[in-house]
Amino acid sequence: MMDNTLSCHASGLYWDRDEDTELVCVDVREETHDIKTFTFKAKNGRYFSFEAGQYFAFEVPMGESLEQRCYSISSSPLRPQTLSITVKRVAGGLVSNWLHDTLKPGMTLAAQGPAGTFTLPKTGPEKYLFLSGGSGITPLASISQALADAARYPDVVFLHAARTPNDFAFAQELALLAKYSPNFRLFFLPENRGNATSYAGMLGRLSQELLTLAVPDIKERLVMCCGPAPFMAAAKSLCKTVGVPSDCYLEESFDAAILLEDEIESAPVDDVTSFTITFAKQNKTIPGLPDQSVLAAARKNGVRLPSSCANGMCGTCKSKLVSGSVDMKHGGGIRQREIDAGMFLPCCSKPLSDLVIDR
Repeated sequence: MMDNTLSCHASGLYWDRDEDTELVCVDVREETHDIKTFTFKAKNGRYFSFEAGQYFAFEVPMGESLEQRCYSISSSPLRPQTLSITVKRVAGGLVSNWLHDTLKPGMTLAAQGPAGTFTLPKTGPEKYLFLSGGSGITPLASISQALADAARYPDVVFLHAARTPNDFAFAQELALLAKYSPNFRLFFLPENRGNATSYAGMLGRLSQELLTLAVPDIKERLVMCCGPAPFMAAAKSLCKTVGVPSDCYLEESFDAAILLEDEIESAPVDDVTSFTITFAKQNKTIPGLPDQSVLAAARKNGVRLPSSCANGMCGTCKSKLVSGSVDMKHGGGIRQREIDAGMFLPCCSKPLSDLVIDR
């Protein structure tokens, strides 16, 4: 049996994040009026191997250019023939609107992954509080379904907030998990009824009083939170107020603004060697500091580069280094063959010399 398993992996039955890039859309499902789930298979027919809570970075064609966005996987890793992402249409959003309006079964997209660390810990007490807001439900839905698929039933409280009852993605799926999974308690929290006049559940926003009543043992739980930045900021503050230790609070976000601001403010400005960073396509040259990432330097000097995680995991900012050298400490968002071809990640690379970048 062991020899057969090894030969299966060796023969390439599983998606190789360093080699595979093409996904074929096989299904599009409407979750709500502005949320859709897109399901993919590997173009070469391989199986997927990922951890619940991880994400893929997708490349979407926009005319003559490509836009890259990171989307959490919303499906269970124990159903390895396909993976799904669940995307909310954003007003004015280039990629989300393209996906909603254009992507159909049979179409192929390039993607890189899996990546990300918003996953269940390998060890520790199995008591969790899942907090999600809006489309931030996707990684926590994947984690919840994976637990059920594995017949693993830790003590889970799942609280999902949205604007109205009609904005809840996966409402039926989560309700079934709550019905048939021991130790799984579910709370929906719409801010208002909207046009769902028959809704009879609780209304309002996340609050200290609600957390205390719904999760009286919250200090004993690992809190995992995902949602829009304001929701996560409020959740983090509330959890701290009710006594959740900082090392028992995890959140997922692809918003790099705070990380970049911290890095820019902490970067030294006097008595250090500086380098020039030239963005060839934009015909701009800016100063760069040896203790400052290229992305932070670009943002500080008004140069726009695509970015998401700012941790070297998603690959969104991947760029061609025409000349110069950098110190890059990435988290898996770039392949070795891409590095060999001169690509690098500005978000996790610090200049070691003057640079010329094909941007």
